Amino acid sequence: MNFKIDVNSDANKVVGTVSGEVDAFTAPSLKEQLLAVDINKGLLVELNLSEVSYMDSTGLGVIVAFYKNITANEAKLVLSGLSQRLQRLFDITGLSGVIHIEKEGAVGDHERI
Repeated sequence: MNFKIDVNSDANKVVGTVSGEVDAFTAPSLKEQLLAVDINKGLLVELNLSEVSYMDSTGLGVIVAFYKNITANEAKLVLSGLSQRLQRLFDITGLSGVIHIEKEGAVGDHERI
C-alpha cells in the first residue's frame, strides 16, 4: 500500500498532506483519517496533494464527501499542490468549479477564499 496522510492542526487551520496513490484500495483509509478531523465553523482545511502520484474515481469520491462535510460545518476546504494530471482530473469532472484549488505559488494566500 503506497499511501500516507499527515495531518497537522492549530486553532483555525488543519493541513493534511497526502502522498502516494489514492485508489479503491487506499481510499477507505483516507476517508477514515479525514473523518477523524474535528471540523468546526470557520476552520480552514488544506489538503496538500503535491505528493499524490495517482487518484481514481474512488479517491475523488472521498474528496467530495469530505468537501460536503466541511461545507455542512461552515468550514472551508482548499486543495493545493495538484499536479497537472490531478488538475486535469478535477477540471474534467467539474470539481475544480466547486472545490477551491490553490494554483501553484499561491499556497498560504487564503484571504481570497
